[in-house]
Amino acid sequence: MNSTDSGPRLIGVGVGPGDPDLVTLKGVKALRSARVVIVPVMEDGGTGRAEATVLHYVSRERVERVVFALNERSDRARREAAWDAAGERVAELLRAHGTVAFATIGDPNVYSTFTYLAQTVGALVPETVVETVPGITAMQDLAARGGAVLTEGTEPLTLVPVTAGSAVLREALQGPGTVVAYKFGRLAGEVAEALRASGRLEGAVWGSSLGLPEESIRPASELEAELAAGGALPYLSTLIAPARRDRRGGKL
Repeated sequence: MNSTDSGPRLIGVGVGPGDPDLVTLKGVKALRSARVVIVPVMEDGGTGRAEATVLHYVSRERVERVVFALNERSDRARREAAWDAAGERVAELLRAHGTVAFATIGDPNVYSTFTYLAQTVGALVPETVVETVPGITAMQDLAARGGAVLTEGTEPLTLVPVTAGSAVLREALQGPGTVVAYKFGRLAGEVAEALRASGRLEGAVWGSSLGLPEESIRPASELEAELAAGGALPYLSTLIAPARRDRRGGKL
């Protein structure tokens, strides 16, 4: 029988930032119960972070690599064509196997490619049931590894993708709570300038390749020196600028 009795199911599984030990028990169960596990890869064919994590729990024979234009920022038509092609392939797998899991770094509901895939597949196979399994996010992992408390008391938490431009980050840094910046590697110089201008350098921390051998976690105050020395930050870098706190329990 090619499909499950309950119809096709597409499960977005968050596999965390890169450390295979951070995949939840529920995530491992979902990956192992699916007939096929989809992992997104770029056109160069290299092994992505999601794929590397999945292979700790699922045999390669059950893993299907689907190309996404993950690094396409300017050509919308090309990017959407890649989404369409990926959606068509996943639709084929759903019709053939019934239950398909899609592994995504971090969480499937936080800036994930899974969102676009689910929309595309839903139009192609309307009877598909879409589910998600939450995963550990990069900001949670960086907070744990870098000793940065994300929130206390009534403090707000603001998460911004710096791919939207440094102005979004500058505005967020004027607020009272902790600010987390994702995908800021290409604009690291502007991020460092924004932190300094807002007086938020102290206590801020940035990290990349969390949980991997090449992991780097450093104070944000070293950003400018890193860039001046000719260092380049990975695209998937994460920054935490904690809220200003003057005493214990001050914002309860």
